[in-house]
Amino acid sequence: MQQVLRFVVVAAGIALCSWSTSSPANDVETTQIKLSEKNVEDFIAAHRDAAATMEKIQGAALSDRTKTKYQSELDTVIRRHGFKNLAEYELVSANISLVVAAIDPQTKAFCDPHTAIKKEIENLRADRTLPDREKKQSLRELNEALKSVQPIEFPANIELVKKYYDKIDFTIVAGYDSESPSNSSVVRTISE
Repeated sequence: MQQVLRFVVVAAGIALCSWSTSSPANDVETTQIKLSEKNVEDFIAAHRDAAATMEKIQGAALSDRTKTKYQSELDTVIRRHGFKNLAEYELVSANISLVVAAIDPQTKAFCDPHTAIKKEIENLRADRTLPDREKKQSLRELNEALKSVQPIEFPANIELVKKYYDKIDFTIVAGYDSESPSNSSVVRTISE
């Protein structure tokens, strides 16, 4: 159940990261790209610095001048670590996140999220110990998660992320609309 909960949390984070604040009505899936070793290495190098700056931007009651300063700092951090811009960093981050969400932290085995959620739905339906109200709510949440989970389009990404899994600091999945970092979302994954 914890693995499925990780899928739900990260899928929600990716969905929030993928929605542009300029047109919230569009439900856009993450564009999947084939990751290269350089993408993953640059992400690992940039993530800690970028996450620290993003948390500053998240700070309460920042003035426009301060937000601009932190946005500039974030752009500098991203470029210093090999990314053209924040959008490229976010795209690589989202693609790594899709794979990380489906890797069991203990065994480092990849489990297709679609299959795992379907199995959890079957187990939940067969569970006679849960009250009906709780079971219906859990089934509703799992069915919503099933709709939002994307299959991995590039299987090579799985092996690449597994190779660097222990070096990837993915305690924070963050997304920023490049026009408005104050409207960003941060989702913390469950540590196991």
